[in-house]
Amino acid sequence: MVPRVVVTGIGVVSALAPSLDKTWHRLLRGESGIKKYHPFPEIPAQPLALVDSRPSHLEDLLKPALTEALSDAGLSSPLPDCGIAIGSSRGSQFQWEEGASVYHASANVVRSLLSTPAYLAQIYSVSPASIVAQFVEAQGPVLAPRAACATGIWAIAQGADLIRAGYCSRVIVGAVEAPITPLTLAGFNKMGAMAHSGAYPFDQNREGFVLGEGAAILVLEDETLAKKRHANVYGQILGTGLTVDAYHMTAPETSRKAAITAIRSCLQRSDLETSDIGYIHAHGTATQLNDRAEAFVIKELFPSSVAVSSTKGATGHTLGASAALGCVFCLMALSQRVLPPCVGLQEPAFDLNFVRKPLSHNLQSVLCLSSGFGGQNTVLALSSSASV
Repeated sequence: MVPRVVVTGIGVVSALAPSLDKTWHRLLRGESGIKKYHPFPEIPAQPLALVDSRPSHLEDLLKPALTEALSDAGLSSPLPDCGIAIGSSRGSQFQWEEGASVYHASANVVRSLLSTPAYLAQIYSVSPASIVAQFVEAQGPVLAPRAACATGIWAIAQGADLIRAGYCSRVIVGAVEAPITPLTLAGFNKMGAMAHSGAYPFDQNREGFVLGEGAAILVLEDETLAKKRHANVYGQILGTGLTVDAYHMTAPETSRKAAITAIRSCLQRSDLETSDIGYIHAHGTATQLNDRAEAFVIKELFPSSVAVSSTKGATGHTLGASAALGCVFCLMALSQRVLPPCVGLQEPAFDLNFVRKPLSHNLQSVLCLSSGFGGQNTVLALSSSASV
Protein backbone atom coordinates (compact mmCIF):
# COMPACT_ATOMS: atom_id res chain seq x y z
CA MET A 1 0.00 0.00 0.00
CA VAL A 2 1.37 3.40 -0.99
CA PRO A 3 1.78 5.61 2.11
CA ARG A 4 -0.11 8.86 2.36
CA VAL A 5 2.13 11.91 2.72
CA VAL A 6 1.17 14.64 5.19
CA VAL A 7 2.68 17.96 6.24
CA THR A 8 3.56 18.22 9.93
CA GLY A 9 5.77 21.32 10.07
CA ILE A 10 6.14 24.63 8.22
CA GLY A 11 8.70 27.42 8.37
CA VAL A 12 8.59 30.68 6.41
CA VAL A 13 10.73 33.75 5.92
CA SER A 14 9.15 36.34 3.64
CA ALA A 15 9.06 40.06 2.94
CA LEU A 16 5.87 40.13 5.03
CA ALA A 17 7.53 38.68 8.14
CA PRO A 18 10.28 36.25 9.25
CA SER A 19 7.79 33.62 10.48
CA LEU A 20 4.78 31.63 9.32
CA ASP A 21 2.12 33.09 11.63
CA LYS A 22 3.08 36.72 11.09
CA THR A 23 3.37 36.24 7.32
CA TRP A 24 -0.06 34.60 7.22
CA HIS A 25 -1.72 37.26 9.39
CA ARG A 26 -0.29 40.12 7.32
CA LEU A 27 -1.37 38.36 4.12
CA LEU A 28 -4.93 38.00 5.41
CA ARG A 29 -4.94 41.70 6.24
CA GLY A 30 -4.12 42.42 2.61
CA GLU A 31 -0.74 43.93 3.43
CA SER A 32 2.27 43.89 1.15
CA GLY A 33 5.98 43.56 1.85
CA ILE A 34 6.82 45.43 -1.33
CA LYS A 35 8.61 48.76 -0.99
CA LYS A 36 10.85 50.90 -3.16
CA TYR A 37 14.55 50.22 -2.56
CA HIS A 38 17.86 51.33 -4.05
CA PRO A 39 20.25 48.55 -2.96
CA PHE A 40 22.81 49.02 -5.74
CA PRO A 41 24.04 52.46 -6.87
CA GLU A 42 24.47 51.34 -10.49
CA ILE A 43 20.78 50.33 -10.80
CA PRO A 44 17.87 52.79 -10.34
CA ALA A 45 15.57 52.41 -7.34
CA GLN A 46 12.59 50.13 -7.90
CA PRO A 47 9.96 48.17 -5.94
CA LEU A 48 11.35 45.04 -4.30
CA ALA A 49 10.19 42.59 -1.63
CA LEU A 50 13.11 42.36 0.80
CA VAL A 51 13.11 40.52 4.12
CA ASP A 52 15.40 43.17 5.62
CA SER A 53 16.48 46.62 4.54
CA ARG A 54 19.32 45.13 2.47
CA PRO A 55 19.43 42.08 0.17
CA SER A 56 19.86 38.82 2.08
CA HIS A 57 22.25 35.94 1.64
CA LEU A 58 20.73 32.53 1.03
CA GLU A 59 21.62 31.07 4.44
CA ASP A 60 20.12 34.10 6.21
CA LEU A 61 16.74 33.02 4.83
CA LEU A 62 17.15 29.26 4.86
CA LYS A 63 18.21 28.59 8.46
CA PRO A 64 15.41 30.53 10.24
CA ALA A 65 12.78 28.87 8.03
CA LEU A 66 14.30 25.45 8.72
CA THR A 67 14.47 26.09 12.45
CA GLU A 68 10.83 27.15 12.53
CA ALA A 69 9.70 24.14 10.49
CA LEU A 70 11.48 21.69 12.79
CA SER A 71 10.11 23.37 15.92
CA ASP A 72 6.62 23.43 14.42
CA ALA A 73 6.86 19.70 13.70
CA GLY A 74 8.17 18.95 17.20
CA LEU A 75 11.49 17.69 15.85
CA SER A 76 15.14 18.42 16.54
CA SER A 77 18.52 17.42 15.19
CA PRO A 78 19.87 14.84 14.62
CA LEU A 79 17.46 13.27 12.13
CA PRO A 80 19.63 10.55 10.53
CA ASP A 81 16.80 8.75 8.70
CA CYS A 82 15.42 11.93 7.15
CA GLY A 83 15.49 12.72 3.44
CA ILE A 84 16.07 16.20 2.01
CA ALA A 85 14.65 17.89 -1.12
CA ILE A 86 15.43 21.62 -1.03
CA GLY A 87 15.78 23.69 -4.19
CA SER A 88 16.79 27.15 -5.38
CA SER A 89 16.85 28.58 -8.89
CA ARG A 90 19.64 31.11 -8.22
CA GLY A 91 21.51 29.41 -5.39
CA SER A 92 24.49 31.42 -4.09
CA GLN A 93 24.52 33.88 -6.98
CA PHE A 94 24.74 36.83 -4.58
CA GLN A 95 28.04 35.51 -3.22
CA TRP A 96 29.33 34.84 -6.73
CA GLU A 97 28.64 38.41 -7.79
CA GLU A 98 30.11 39.83 -4.60
CA GLY A 99 33.22 37.73 -5.04
CA ALA A 100 33.59 38.74 -8.68
CA SER A 101 33.28 42.45 -7.83
CA VAL A 102 35.88 42.23 -5.08
CA TYR A 103 38.16 40.12 -7.28
CA HIS A 104 38.23 42.60 -10.14
CA ALA A 105 38.66 45.59 -7.83
CA SER A 106 41.37 44.14 -5.59
CA ALA A 107 45.11 43.65 -5.53
CA ASN A 108 46.68 40.32 -6.44
CA VAL A 109 46.93 39.15 -2.81
CA VAL A 110 43.16 39.46 -2.34
CA ARG A 111 42.52 37.83 -5.70
CA SER A 112 44.57 34.84 -4.64
CA LEU A 113 42.44 34.45 -1.49
CA LEU A 114 39.23 34.61 -3.54
CA SER A 115 40.58 31.89 -5.83
CA THR A 116 41.33 29.35 -3.10
CA PRO A 117 39.51 26.00 -3.29
CA ALA A 118 37.99 26.61 0.15
CA TYR A 119 36.36 29.90 -0.90
CA LEU A 120 35.16 28.56 -4.25
CA ALA A 121 33.73 25.44 -2.60
CA GLN A 122 31.82 27.59 -0.12
CA ILE A 123 29.83 29.40 -2.80
CA TYR A 124 29.79 26.77 -5.55
CA SER A 125 29.36 23.30 -4.11
CA VAL A 126 27.22 24.00 -1.04
CA SER A 127 23.57 23.77 -2.07
CA PRO A 128 20.61 24.61 0.19
CA ALA A 129 19.90 20.87 0.35
CA SER A 130 23.39 20.09 1.64
CA ILE A 131 23.20 22.93 4.19
CA VAL A 132 19.96 21.46 5.56
CA ALA A 133 21.37 17.92 5.51
CA GLN A 134 24.37 19.03 7.59
CA PHE A 135 22.16 21.01 9.97
CA VAL A 136 19.92 18.03 10.82
CA GLU A 137 22.67 15.41 10.34
CA ALA A 138 20.53 13.63 7.76
CA GLN A 139 21.91 10.46 6.20
CA GLY A 140 19.02 9.72 3.85
CA PRO A 141 18.57 10.81 0.21
CA VAL A 142 19.50 14.42 -0.51
CA LEU A 143 18.00 16.09 -3.62
CA ALA A 144 18.62 19.62 -4.87
CA PRO A 145 16.08 20.34 -7.65
CA ARG A 146 16.50 23.41 -9.81
CA ALA A 147 13.64 24.23 -12.17
CA ALA A 148 13.43 28.03 -12.38
CA CYS A 149 10.19 29.33 -10.83
CA ALA A 150 8.79 25.78 -10.74
CA THR A 151 11.48 24.68 -8.26
CA GLY A 152 9.27 24.74 -5.17
CA ILE A 153 6.69 22.25 -6.44
CA TRP A 154 9.44 20.07 -7.92
CA ALA A 155 11.07 19.85 -4.48
CA ILE A 156 7.82 19.00 -2.70
CA ALA A 157 6.90 16.43 -5.35
CA GLN A 158 10.30 14.74 -5.14
CA GLY A 159 10.16 14.65 -1.36
CA ALA A 160 6.70 13.08 -1.40
CA ASP A 161 7.89 10.49 -3.92
CA LEU A 162 10.79 9.51 -1.64
CA ILE A 163 8.24 8.64 1.06
CA ARG A 164 5.89 6.84 -1.32
CA ALA A 165 8.77 4.78 -2.74
CA GLY A 166 9.84 3.73 0.74
CA TYR A 167 13.24 5.44 0.84
CA CYS A 168 12.36 7.18 4.11
CA SER A 169 9.37 8.09 6.27
CA ARG A 170 10.23 11.76 6.70
CA VAL A 171 11.57 14.36 4.24
CA ILE A 172 12.34 18.05 4.68
CA VAL A 173 11.33 19.86 1.49
CA GLY A 174 10.97 23.38 0.16
CA ALA A 175 12.88 26.15 -1.57
CA VAL A 176 14.82 29.32 -0.84
CA GLU A 177 15.71 32.32 -2.96
CA ALA A 178 17.96 35.33 -2.39
CA PRO A 179 17.75 36.81 -5.90
CA ILE A 180 18.22 40.53 -5.28
CA THR A 181 21.57 40.93 -7.05
CA PRO A 182 22.82 43.46 -9.62
CA LEU A 183 22.93 40.87 -12.41
CA THR A 184 19.44 39.52 -11.71
CA LEU A 185 17.90 43.00 -11.55
CA ALA A 186 19.73 44.15 -14.67
CA GLY A 187 18.62 41.07 -16.60
CA PHE A 188 14.93 41.25 -15.70
CA ASN A 189 14.87 45.03 -16.20
CA LYS A 190 16.38 44.53 -19.67
CA MET A 191 13.61 42.06 -20.46
CA GLY A 192 11.01 44.66 -19.47
CA ALA A 193 9.40 42.16 -17.10
CA MET A 194 9.60 44.15 -13.87
CA ALA A 195 7.05 46.57 -12.41
CA HIS A 196 7.66 50.26 -11.80
CA SER A 197 5.34 50.79 -8.84
CA GLY A 198 4.10 47.44 -7.46
CA ALA A 199 2.73 43.97 -8.19
CA TYR A 200 -0.91 43.78 -9.33
CA PRO A 201 -1.74 40.17 -10.31
CA PHE A 202 -4.54 39.76 -12.87
CA ASP A 203 -5.22 43.52 -12.83
CA GLN A 204 -6.12 45.68 -15.82
CA ASN A 205 -3.16 47.92 -14.91
CA ARG A 206 -0.60 45.24 -14.10
CA GLU A 207 2.95 46.31 -14.91
CA GLY A 208 5.04 43.18 -14.39
CA PHE A 209 6.46 41.32 -11.43
CA VAL A 210 8.29 42.59 -8.36
CA LEU A 211 11.32 40.54 -7.40
CA GLY A 212 11.24 39.17 -3.86
CA GLU A 213 13.28 36.99 -1.53
CA GLY A 214 12.18 34.32 0.91
CA ALA A 215 12.16 30.70 2.01
CA ALA A 216 9.49 28.07 2.68
CA ILE A 217 10.39 24.78 4.37
CA LEU A 218 7.96 21.92 5.00
CA VAL A 219 8.28 18.68 6.94
CA LEU A 220 6.64 15.77 5.10
CA GLU A 221 5.92 12.49 6.85
CA ASP A 222 4.32 9.15 6.21
CA GLU A 223 0.85 9.46 7.74
CA THR A 224 1.50 6.40 9.91
CA LEU A 225 4.58 8.01 11.46
CA ALA A 226 2.73 11.31 11.98
CA LYS A 227 -0.14 9.56 13.77
CA LYS A 228 2.22 7.44 15.86
CA ARG A 229 3.88 10.52 17.32
CA HIS A 230 0.59 12.51 17.49
CA ALA A 231 1.92 15.23 15.20
CA ASN A 232 -0.19 18.17 14.08
CA VAL A 233 -1.17 17.75 10.41
CA TYR A 234 -1.72 20.74 8.11
CA GLY A 235 -2.88 18.68 5.16
CA GLN A 236 -2.02 15.96 2.70
CA ILE A 237 0.20 16.10 -0.40
CA LEU A 238 -1.73 14.49 -3.24
CA GLY A 239 -0.64 14.27 -6.87
CA THR A 240 1.48 16.45 -9.10
CA GLY A 241 1.46 17.35 -12.76
CA LEU A 242 4.72 18.20 -14.53
CA THR A 243 5.02 19.19 -18.20
CA VAL A 244 6.97 21.54 -20.45
CA ASP A 245 5.74 23.62 -23.41
CA ALA A 246 8.85 22.99 -25.57
CA TYR A 247 8.04 26.31 -27.23
CA HIS A 248 9.99 29.33 -25.92
CA MET A 249 12.43 30.07 -23.09
CA THR A 250 10.41 32.91 -21.54
CA ALA A 251 6.98 33.13 -23.20
CA PRO A 252 4.10 30.67 -22.60
CA GLU A 253 2.81 28.69 -25.56
CA THR A 254 -0.48 30.22 -26.71
CA SER A 255 -2.71 27.11 -26.85
CA ARG A 256 -1.62 26.11 -23.30
CA LYS A 257 -1.90 22.42 -24.21
CA ALA A 258 1.00 21.38 -21.99
CA ALA A 259 -0.27 23.45 -19.05
CA ILE A 260 -3.71 21.88 -19.39
CA THR A 261 -2.12 18.43 -19.56
CA ALA A 262 -0.20 19.13 -16.33
CA ILE A 263 -3.43 20.00 -14.50
CA ARG A 264 -5.31 17.00 -15.84
CA SER A 265 -2.41 14.71 -14.95
CA CYS A 266 -2.28 16.14 -11.43
CA LEU A 267 -6.02 15.62 -10.93
CA GLN A 268 -5.85 12.07 -12.26
CA ARG A 269 -2.96 11.18 -9.96
CA SER A 270 -4.91 12.69 -7.06
CA ASP A 271 -8.21 10.90 -7.85
CA LEU A 272 -9.90 14.30 -8.23
CA GLU A 273 -12.20 15.96 -10.75
CA THR A 274 -12.10 19.65 -11.66
CA SER A 275 -15.35 20.07 -9.72
CA ASP A 276 -13.59 18.87 -6.54
CA ILE A 277 -11.28 21.88 -6.54
CA GLY A 278 -12.63 24.85 -4.63
CA TYR A 279 -9.54 27.09 -4.65
CA ILE A 280 -6.57 27.66 -6.94
CA HIS A 281 -3.42 29.42 -5.78
CA ALA A 282 -2.33 30.86 -9.10
CA HIS A 283 1.23 31.57 -10.24
CA GLY A 284 -0.04 35.12 -10.89
CA THR A 285 3.18 37.02 -11.62
CA ALA A 286 1.36 40.20 -12.78
CA THR A 287 3.04 40.11 -16.19
CA GLN A 288 0.88 40.56 -19.27
CA LEU A 289 1.62 37.15 -20.81
CA ASN A 290 1.57 34.96 -17.70
CA ASP A 291 -1.68 36.26 -16.23
CA ARG A 292 -3.48 36.07 -19.58
CA ALA A 293 -2.28 32.51 -20.24
CA GLU A 294 -3.09 31.33 -16.72
CA ALA A 295 -6.55 32.90 -16.71
CA PHE A 296 -7.28 31.14 -20.01
CA VAL A 297 -6.36 27.73 -18.57
CA ILE A 298 -8.46 28.22 -15.42
CA LYS A 299 -11.51 29.30 -17.45
CA GLU A 300 -10.99 26.41 -19.85
CA LEU A 301 -10.92 23.68 -17.19
CA PHE A 302 -12.75 24.79 -14.06
CA PRO A 303 -16.26 25.91 -13.14
CA SER A 304 -16.71 29.65 -12.74
CA SER A 305 -17.23 29.21 -9.00
CA VAL A 306 -13.63 28.15 -8.26
CA ALA A 307 -11.91 30.75 -6.08
CA VAL A 308 -8.60 32.14 -7.36
CA SER A 309 -5.86 34.29 -5.87
CA SER A 310 -2.17 35.02 -6.24
CA THR A 311 -0.08 36.13 -3.26
CA LYS A 312 2.79 37.71 -5.19
CA GLY A 313 1.31 41.16 -4.65
CA ALA A 314 2.19 40.62 -0.97
CA THR A 315 5.44 38.62 -1.07
CA GLY A 316 6.84 39.64 -4.43
CA HIS A 317 7.94 37.01 -6.94
CA THR A 318 10.46 34.85 -5.11
CA LEU A 319 11.34 32.85 -8.24
CA GLY A 320 12.30 29.30 -7.18
CA ALA A 321 10.78 29.73 -3.72
CA SER A 322 7.47 31.10 -5.00
CA ALA A 323 5.73 27.75 -5.52
CA ALA A 324 6.85 26.52 -2.09
CA LEU A 325 5.36 29.67 -0.54
CA GLY A 326 2.21 29.08 -2.58
CA CYS A 327 1.92 25.54 -1.22
CA VAL A 328 2.36 26.86 2.33
CA PHE A 329 -0.49 29.34 1.78
CA CYS A 330 -2.65 26.53 0.39
CA LEU A 331 -1.98 24.44 3.50
CA MET A 332 -2.76 27.37 5.76
CA ALA A 333 -5.98 27.98 3.82
CA LEU A 334 -6.98 24.34 4.32
CA SER A 335 -6.07 24.16 7.99
CA GLN A 336 -7.39 27.62 8.95
CA ARG A 337 -10.47 27.41 6.71
CA VAL A 338 -9.86 30.82 5.14
CA LEU A 339 -8.68 31.74 1.64
CA PRO A 340 -6.00 34.44 1.21
CA PRO A 341 -6.80 37.53 -0.89
CA CYS A 342 -5.25 38.48 -4.20
CA VAL A 343 -3.25 41.40 -2.82
CA GLY A 344 -2.76 44.22 -5.33
CA LEU A 345 -5.79 43.38 -7.46
CA GLN A 346 -8.01 46.45 -7.96
CA GLU A 347 -9.55 46.13 -11.45
CA PRO A 348 -9.74 42.49 -12.60
CA ALA A 349 -8.74 41.98 -16.21
CA PHE A 350 -10.32 38.53 -16.38
CA ASP A 351 -13.71 37.04 -15.54
CA LEU A 352 -12.60 34.78 -12.70
CA ASN A 353 -13.83 34.37 -9.11
CA PHE A 354 -10.95 36.24 -7.48
CA VAL A 355 -10.61 36.27 -3.71
CA ARG A 356 -10.62 40.00 -2.91
CA LYS A 357 -10.87 39.68 0.89
CA PRO A 358 -10.18 36.75 3.25
CA LEU A 359 -12.90 34.21 2.56
CA SER A 360 -14.12 31.55 4.99
CA HIS A 361 -14.70 28.15 3.40
CA ASN A 362 -15.17 24.44 4.01
CA LEU A 363 -13.09 23.13 1.11
CA GLN A 364 -11.36 19.76 1.00
CA SER A 365 -9.05 20.04 -2.02
CA VAL A 366 -7.04 22.86 -3.61
CA LEU A 367 -4.46 23.32 -6.35
CA CYS A 368 -1.22 25.26 -6.44
CA LEU A 369 -0.05 26.28 -9.94
CA SER A 370 3.42 27.31 -10.98
CA SER A 371 5.35 27.84 -14.18
CA GLY A 372 8.94 28.62 -15.04
CA PHE A 373 11.32 29.67 -17.77
CA GLY A 374 11.74 27.03 -20.43
CA GLY A 375 7.96 26.53 -20.52
CA GLN A 376 7.78 24.45 -17.34
CA ASN A 377 4.31 23.82 -15.89
CA THR A 378 3.92 22.36 -12.40
CA VAL A 379 0.75 21.64 -10.46
CA LEU A 380 0.29 20.26 -6.95
CA ALA A 381 -2.96 19.09 -5.35
CA LEU A 382 -3.44 19.23 -1.57
CA SER A 383 -6.24 18.14 0.73
CA SER A 384 -7.23 19.10 4.25
CA SER A 385 -6.25 17.09 7.30
CA ALA A 386 -9.95 16.36 7.84
CA SER A 387 -9.86 14.14 4.78
CA VAL A 388 -6.71 12.28 5.94
